[in-house]
Formats: sequence, structure tokens, C-alpha cells
Amino acid sequence: MLDSIFKAGTMTFGNVLLSLGLALVLGILAALYYTRKNMTTRSFALTVAILPLITASVILVVNGNLGAGIAVAGSFSLIRFRSVQGSGQEILAVFLAASLGLCLGAGYVGIACILLVLYLAAMALLDLVRFGSSGEKQRELRVSLPESLEYDGLLDDVLSSYCSKWELQRVRSVEMGTVFQLVYRVSLRDLSRSKDFLDCLRERNGNLPVSLGILPDARDSM
Repeated sequence: MLDSIFKAGTMTFGNVLLSLGLALVLGILAALYYTRKNMTTRSFALTVAILPLITASVILVVNGNLGAGIAVAGSFSLIRFRSVQGSGQEILAVFLAASLGLCLGAGYVGIACILLVLYLAAMALLDLVRFGSSGEKQRELRVSLPESLEYDGLLDDVLSSYCSKWELQRVRSVEMGTVFQLVYRVSLRDLSRSKDFLDCLRERNGNLPVSLGILPDARDSM
């Protein structure tokens, strides 16, 4: 039961399809679990779901071939040092292109075709169901509080009413130490209620500045 499905280095169409199909299914399950437990962007969720499929195809090609393994390690390491940092999906596309080239260069035309078909089908399906779309409701919240207030737990009831998840990122003093600024990462339940959310916060902090905006560098983060 725990033995490899590939015997003596041989690969059949059924075994390859089973291996890549399971990689896709398990990747999606892992992404679902991670996004439920953590606040992530949609780009990161899609990357976690699809990356096992691409990785499995590469391992199928280089399994037992030391030279090919070294070449793959060298080529994939270049992706990290591209001149312009990209989103998770852009990096995933570069991995896909490199993997297709590796499969074709090694003569595994069938694996390359299966990889591309599964990738396109999975991306189309995940886009259709808006997989990881909860990340689109994430915002950065900045709330100023007078130094006389104890900020720990002060806004929890307001946050629980308007946010499905929230996380305090940092606290810093501003205005010569007379004001604390709390920076949260929040996932809003309903974007249309943003004004009501800010009004409630202003009532709580004595009408000091409050801001709600897109996460910084959201495009460049996974």
C-alpha cells in the first residue's frame, strides 16, 4: 500500500494521470485548509492549490536522473531573482513554462500535455467557483487611539460585527507619544458596510483618524 506506484522506473498513462490528478486534488485540499485557518490573498490560495501539480510533473521527469535534477534546481532558482517581483500567479506561470520546457526537452510529450490540460482545467474551474475570493475583502485598517485608553480588546466587539477575521499587525506611538496607532489586517464581511464600520470606530476612539485601505503591495505578495 505504501510502495511507489511506479515500478522499476516504468510509467504508464494511468499511473501518470493518477499521480498528477492526486497532486491537484491534495493541493486544493491543502489550500482550502490553509485559507480557512489563515488570512491569505487569492493569489496565494491559487498558487498553493496548483503548485503540487507542477512539482509532481517535474519529479516524474527527473526521477533517478541526477543531471536533470541539477539542471532543474539551477533553472528554478533563477525564478526567485527575476528583475521584477510578481504575484503568486505570475510566479506560478513561470514555473509552468519551465516545467513544460523540461518535460518536452526530456522527451516526455505526454506528461507535458497532461500537465497543461490539467493546469488549464483546474484554473478555469477555480476561477469559476471564485476559489480563495475571501482574500479580495481583506483591507488594512489603521485606528488612532488616545494614550489614555487601554487598546487591548477595546475594538474587539466592533471588529467581530463587521469582520469575519482580523489580526493586529503592529502598534506604534505617533504625535509625540500622545496617540497610539493600531494597524490591523481585516477581512470584511460586507464591503458595502465600510462606512458604518468606520463610523463605529470613530465613536469608539473619540473621532481620531481612522483609515481603511487596500493592503500595501498586495499585487506583489503571494
